[in-house]
Amino acid sequence: MPEKSVNELPRDLRLLYQRGMEALQRDNFDYAIEMFTQVLAREPSVFEIRKTLRGAQMAKTGKGGGWFKKLTSGASSSPLVAKGQMALRRNPLEAMQVAEEILNSDANSSSGHKLMAEAAMAAQMPREAVMSLEILVKNAPKDKDLSYQLAEAYAQIGEKTKGEEVLANLQREYPNDGEVSQRLKDLSARKTLDEGGYGALAGGGGSYRDVLKNKAEAVALEQQNRQVKTDDSADGLIKDWEDRLKIEPNNLKMLRNLAEVWAERKQFDKSLTYYERMAAVDGGADSSLQTKIAEVKVKKFDHALAQLDPAAEDYAEKSAQIKADRDNFRVESAKQLVERYPTDLQLRFDLGKLYFETGKISEAQAEFQKAQANPNKKIQAITYMAKCFEKKNMFDLAARRLQEVLKEKLVFDEEKKDLVYTLGCVFDKMGKKDEAIEQFKIIYETDMGYKDVAKRVEDHYAAGGT
Repeated sequence: MPEKSVNELPRDLRLLYQRGMEALQRDNFDYAIEMFTQVLAREPSVFEIRKTLRGAQMAKTGKGGGWFKKLTSGASSSPLVAKGQMALRRNPLEAMQVAEEILNSDANSSSGHKLMAEAAMAAQMPREAVMSLEILVKNAPKDKDLSYQLAEAYAQIGEKTKGEEVLANLQREYPNDGEVSQRLKDLSARKTLDEGGYGALAGGGGSYRDVLKNKAEAVALEQQNRQVKTDDSADGLIKDWEDRLKIEPNNLKMLRNLAEVWAERKQFDKSLTYYERMAAVDGGADSSLQTKIAEVKVKKFDHALAQLDPAAEDYAEKSAQIKADRDNFRVESAKQLVERYPTDLQLRFDLGKLYFETGKISEAQAEFQKAQANPNKKIQAITYMAKCFEKKNMFDLAARRLQEVLKEKLVFDEEKKDLVYTLGCVFDKMGKKDEAIEQFKIIYETDMGYKDVAKRVEDHYAAGGT
């Protein structure tokens, strides 16, 4: 994703950034973090602001010193990590937001930094990945996978010399490790090519594989680093991973790779087998595995639904049954996580959404009332509470909550549009037509294509309204 500068931001986001900087100068870290996080939620590619946010998180966590402490691993069991891993596969930018939530609470979270690094690389934002990987490698210099990731991230931002230094340091730790030596050779070859020593490459007639001594190893490197998705290369990777498992049956990385690739191929039972092997190795301590298992099972329901023949006489009956089973499973899984982590307000918010979507309004309302104590979910939780009141025809209570939360919402983004639209609908149901149309006009002035706002406003004027 192309990076943006602060000057390229729209005026409302620049204002939030300025407020954050002013708060940072006053050591008001919580407010600064909130402002920077809001900006990055809409414009995730402003590296300057993400770097400043990281500094504010560091200062909040340990007044500077905590940044260099050994990274803790306790956050690895946080349900936020599980949520981030789920988001990573469908939307890396969303996963980066989740990672920032983790780091907002603990700038030293190894899980938060690992999630950020993975998501940033997936979003083609290697500079953001480097920030987290540098910290992770500093605290775990013997971790091969982290060093490999950092070296690759350096290579992608044009700092291959730094990547070589990382791998050289690793080679000193593992002088007899052939993979480390080969990766260092490969990166050195890429660096040499970039420095212009090969005319055929410069002229578009070659590739760096032509200058590597071992072409077969070059192909294997490309498969792993770029995760080629063709059937042939995927089959080769699967065989490699399975061969490694014969030697290292408890290798969690290989188990995860196989679980993910079988899920991508819609072989969900095979995928679940490997995830369950991971859980057995881990002893069930990592909640993110349980979340992954639940995610694959939901995909299995969706796949079964897609396999039905819409023209079949029993299609309606079968599809309704699968959807009901899927929704029941999602709710029960979310309930089990809440029971396991009763103080995690993010989980309560997620459970509330599932209750709301499945028509369990009172249950949803109870979860949203608790979830609003989470500063990162306060506005969304109150919005959903208002919608619960609306569903129960408690329109005055719904309007009151919406008006309260609108006072706190500074940026007119999609979230605020939803708030204003919902308030307009509530006023309309209360018979307060003038108040309702004023809400719809607010949206119409900036986004006439939002839902049915244009029809509502234009019908109002066509009927002689002002």
